[in-house]
Amino acid sequence: MRVAKTIELDAQTERELRVLSQRKRIEVRLQQRARIVLLAAKGMQNKDIAVEVGLDRRQVALWRERFLDGGVDALRKDAPRSGRPASVMAEMESRIVQATLHEKPANATHWSTRTLAEHLGVGATTVRTAWRNNGLKPHLSRTFKVSRDPRFEHKLLDVVGLYLNPPEHALVLSCDEKSQIQALNRTQPGLPMKAGRAGTVTHDYKRHGTTTLFAALNTLDGRVISMCQPRHRHAEWLKFLRLIDRRTPKGLTLHLVVDNYATHNHPDVQIWLAKHPRFVMHFTPTGASWLNMVERFFRDITEKRIRRDSFISVPELELAIDLYVAQHNIDPKPFIWTASASDILAKVTRAKAALAALSR
Repeated sequence: MRVAKTIELDAQTERELRVLSQRKRIEVRLQQRARIVLLAAKGMQNKDIAVEVGLDRRQVALWRERFLDGGVDALRKDAPRSGRPASVMAEMESRIVQATLHEKPANATHWSTRTLAEHLGVGATTVRTAWRNNGLKPHLSRTFKVSRDPRFEHKLLDVVGLYLNPPEHALVLSCDEKSQIQALNRTQPGLPMKAGRAGTVTHDYKRHGTTTLFAALNTLDGRVISMCQPRHRHAEWLKFLRLIDRRTPKGLTLHLVVDNYATHNHPDVQIWLAKHPRFVMHFTPTGASWLNMVERFFRDITEKRIRRDSFISVPELELAIDLYVAQHNIDPKPFIWTASASDILAKVTRAKAALAALSR
């Protein structure tokens, strides 16, 4: 198996690369190249770096080689290409990037190619080319939330440790409730998909009630224990714990990963857990539900079975959920957790630093 060449950095080069990777006014592509080299210097392989920086593994390998051949200066310029030269002048591209990153239109939150082209007096194609060259996508935004849990690191290490190094003679179950699943009945039949036309559903609907899906995902083999209930109080949570107790081998310790919802810590639940010592609870940090692996299963059942269907009653909705889970358990596929706790902590630290810089 081919192994990427090792990169070793002196203090000055590492400091220069960190400046390039963090400074706001640096082009995105140059920031990415600097990050590639810094991660490579930590001993990461190309495939892992590719995931971290959002590039193809071959691109990561290319810039690793370029740095080894030409140092930091090699990262600042692309290799010469054959064919017609680019029509976007460097000065205009820099002006477009500057306006995109640091200015806003008077009547909107972000630029479009046409509004920025009109503002700068250039063609929309010129703007589009500059954005593509610098990895800019003003029309997209992503959501995030940095946990403020004072015990974030402790809980993170606990949960990720279970995923990456599960204990012997035990099962790790990722548990949660998907509440307020609505039985929505479309007001008219949708048209089926055909060549050149997507399937359709009406935008309006009638509500016929809601249900709550309780699910426990076995992180080892991907099987799911599920139950639908009309509400999600501590009484329903206790019913679900009893179901888990019946559905799992008696000789195994059960490590349950759950969030901080109040019902999980209700006094009646604590009394029941004290009588069933094989249940060991592990709580995700507050505001970090993404650490609960069962959320990935909830996304799948929503996208594949619930969102685009129509249900005339809650029992019909619950039947659809039960059939989906049964079909899933015939040939389950586990979700593989790959992010280490140290990598997650590093990202959270960077996010906090960026937020602190914005608040100054």
